[in-house]
Amino acid sequence: MSDNGRPQGDDSFPDEPTQQVPADAQGSIRYQDPQSTTPREPTLAEQKARQMAEQRRADAERAEQAAAAAKTAKRRKMMIGGGATVGVVALVAAMYTASEVSASANAATEYCATEQNGQPGVRDQDDYCDENYVTSHGGHVSGGMFFMPIFLPGGGIGGYNSYRYAYTPAGTAAPPIGSPATGSTFNKPSGSTVKNTKGSTVQRGGFGISSKSGSSGS
Repeated sequence: MSDNGRPQGDDSFPDEPTQQVPADAQGSIRYQDPQSTTPREPTLAEQKARQMAEQRRADAERAEQAAAAAKTAKRRKMMIGGGATVGVVALVAAMYTASEVSASANAATEYCATEQNGQPGVRDQDDYCDENYVTSHGGHVSGGMFFMPIFLPGGGIGGYNSYRYAYTPAGTAAPPIGSPATGSTFNKPSGSTVKNTKGSTVQRGGFGISSKSGSSGS
């Protein structure tokens, strides 16, 4: 017996043909040459998806550009507004400083003077127009006037000398102690800067500002 079940030497049964399997059907991968292969046309769904993606990208770019432009415009507006504000503040400060300098240069001077017939007589020491000093030395204050006692050589008080704050014309210094109060007045100038003999501001004027401090001579 042969391997195929037929008696050896029996040629009455022809051999069965052997099937040949193509080489390219045995799990091989077909290769496409990019130089010669024609790409397939995209489907309608693919075309629509691509168009929508392009539209979204274009919309995002326009939105980003609009946001950047708005931010730049806002920054420019703030810079312009800030510059205008700084300019106005600087102008006001310059005007105020100039007014202060002018007011200080044209200030009247407040000083203590004797009273003679309702008018400033002679300048005396400033202590005689200080309420604490006057009352601690036996004097008294009434109606803006300061009364210092006149002590007699043998003791006792022979009367009182009266003093008031006097004011020089604008830009004029106080006369020396013991000198006549020429050109001065007992009326404090309204709306003008007034300084005392130490250079401190008693009343501030100029630039529409008026603030009062210190003693009143009227």
